[in-house]
Formats: sequence, structure tokens, C-alpha cells
Amino acid sequence: MRNNVAGLYFRSKKISLMMLAVTAIICSRMQFFFFNDPEGPNVLIVAGLALAIFLLSWVAYRYAPLKINGFKRLSAAICIQILLLIGLYFCMK
Repeated sequence: MRNNVAGLYFRSKKISLMMLAVTAIICSRMQFFFFNDPEGPNVLIVAGLALAIFLLSWVAYRYAPLKINGFKRLSAAICIQILLLIGLYFCMK
């Protein structure tokens, strides 16, 4: 019984990290969509920004207080991604 619970937690953690990665890619692509560039966004730059956003949100997800867990921790990390991109948008404009 104990191994079954540990396996469920491990899969849930993988899914949470995959969701953070997907939202980082989507947010990074949306960031460069709003800039008026006739050539379009560079794939390498979008991937680099997505990696940076993912790493920052992963640190926030990993080192969140123990009181926050589960869906609240994941939603807090996604909110950090969105707030980071809003800040970058106004800094780059």
C-alpha cells in the first residue's frame, strides 16, 4: 500500500512539472507574439525564454512553503510565470 501512494505522488509531480513546462512555452510564444516583428519570433529565443521562465517557476514550485501543496502550489508557480512575463513585456517595450 505504501509503495502505491509513493508512486502516485511521483507521477503527480511529473505531471505538474510537465504542466509548468507547457505553460512556459505557451507564455514565451505569446510574449513574442505581441511584439511587432516582421520576421516573426526566433525559435531559439522563444525556447531560451521558455527555459528561463520554467527554471524560475520550478524554483518557486520546489521551494514553496510546506503549507502550500498540490494544486495551490502549481497555480502559484503558473501565476509567477504570468507575472514574470508581464514584467518582461513592460521592460522590453
